[in-house]
Amino acid sequence: MTKRVAVLLFGVGIYCVFLITVGYGVGFVGNLNVWKSIDSGSPGPFSLAIAVDLLLIAVFGLQHSVMARPSFKARWLNVIPPSLERSVYVLCASLSLLLLFWQWQPLPRDLWHPAPGPVHSLLLALFWFGWLDVVYSTFLVNHFDLFGLRHVFLYFRDIEYTPVPFKQSLLYRYVRHPLMLAFLVAFWATPRMTVGHFVFAMGMTVVIVIGTILEERDLLSLHGSAYARYRKSVSMFIPVPRRK
Repeated sequence: MTKRVAVLLFGVGIYCVFLITVGYGVGFVGNLNVWKSIDSGSPGPFSLAIAVDLLLIAVFGLQHSVMARPSFKARWLNVIPPSLERSVYVLCASLSLLLLFWQWQPLPRDLWHPAPGPVHSLLLALFWFGWLDVVYSTFLVNHFDLFGLRHVFLYFRDIEYTPVPFKQSLLYRYVRHPLMLAFLVAFWATPRMTVGHFVFAMGMTVVIVIGTILEERDLLSLHGSAYARYRKSVSMFIPVPRRK
C-alpha cells in the first residue's frame, strides 16, 4: 500500500507540474504577464539567437517523439515500472518545455502587427480558441490517460491497466489529430508575429508534423485495418468533408 500511495502521489504531482507548464506556456506564446515571454528580454546576436532557439525546439522534439515510440518504451520499462511510464514521459516533456521557456532568445522584430481593430481581434480570438480547443481535445481522447493519471489511479486500486480503445468521436470525425491542429492554431494565431514567434511556430509545426507521422505508424501497427480505413476517410489536419 505504501508503494501504491507513493506512485499515486508521484503521478498527481507530475500532473500538477504539467498544468503549471502549460499555463505558463500560454503566457509565453501569447506575450502575457509572465516572467519571460517569447518576445521579452534583450535581444542578442541574431545568428546566435536563431541557433539557440532551434536547438531548444529540437531538444523538445526529440524528447517528445523518441520517448513516445514503442521500441523506446519497451527498453524504458526495464528501468521504471509500467504504472509510472506515462507520468515520467509527461515530466520529461514538461522539463524540456520549461528549459525552452527559460533559455529562449527573443527576436522581437515585427513581421506583422496590425493595429487594434477587426484583424487584431480576430487573431486574438483565434489564439484563445486554439488553447481552449487544446484542452477540449485532450478530453476527447481521454485526458487522464494521456497525462498518466489513469495509470497511477489504476495501480493504486490494484487494477490492471488496459489501453484506451480507438474510437472515432466528434472532432475525430473531421480530422485525425484535432489536438495537434489546436496547437497549430494557438501557435500561429497572434496579433503580433515577430521573427522569434515565427521561428517558434515554424519549429513547433515541424515537430508536430514529424511526430504525427511517426505516431500514425504506431497506430497502424496497433489497430491495423481499422486505422487504415480511418486514415483513408479523414484528413490529418485540415477539416475537409469525409472522402468516400
